[in-house]
Amino acid sequence: MRIRSELGWRLVGFLGRVLLSFIASTSRVQIIGRETIQELRKKNQPIIHLVWHGRIFLAPYFFRRQQIMPLISPSEDGEIVARIVDGWGYKILRGSSSHSMVTAWKEMVRELRQGGEVIIVPDGPRGPDRVLKIGALKLAKETGAVLLPFSFSSSRRRFLKSWDHFLLTWPFSRIVAIHGEPILVSPDMKEEELEGKRQEVEKILCGLDAAADQLVAEKA
Repeated sequence: MRIRSELGWRLVGFLGRVLLSFIASTSRVQIIGRETIQELRKKNQPIIHLVWHGRIFLAPYFFRRQQIMPLISPSEDGEIVARIVDGWGYKILRGSSSHSMVTAWKEMVRELRQGGEVIIVPDGPRGPDRVLKIGALKLAKETGAVLLPFSFSSSRRRFLKSWDHFLLTWPFSRIVAIHGEPILVSPDMKEEELEGKRQEVEKILCGLDAAADQLVAEKA
């Protein structure tokens, strides 16, 4: 069913925040690597957070009220995400078409050069699943930002039969969220070297999914 009114979209955003907050508040949540972000922020280090499309369900909750800029697709699915995060202190950035992506790129560069943080879904918006696009590395190379992978998993969950195997979490779960170690992309890295680095980052981000899944299983 299409949502046509502004009031309807506001309600979607409000209910989305209520749902995610309810899931987290009824669950046992463990966050690993939070101190890494704190140390980077003390140094005013710009950060590019990376999370796979299939693991974004609880990301709006975990990154809330931190003045982070997420890059969100202008699709209807993206509108739902944008409405949810709008009430949680994010600096929303929309971009997908070639024209809007040029503008979005400039905004992200400006934000990072001021010591800010952005969130990128490097296999979005249409995949392939867990294949990392090289744009995040080029952005890090240009701005001096570090790449910081993120993932989560939960004990009570369902993987959707979608291209991204989207992970839904139910209330009363055990949830493990992991912020990985910062990944540097040298400003002197040559274009032909970026592909090797891209594969390295892709492997790290996939490994973070596996680590979160394993930690949840061990606590079962």
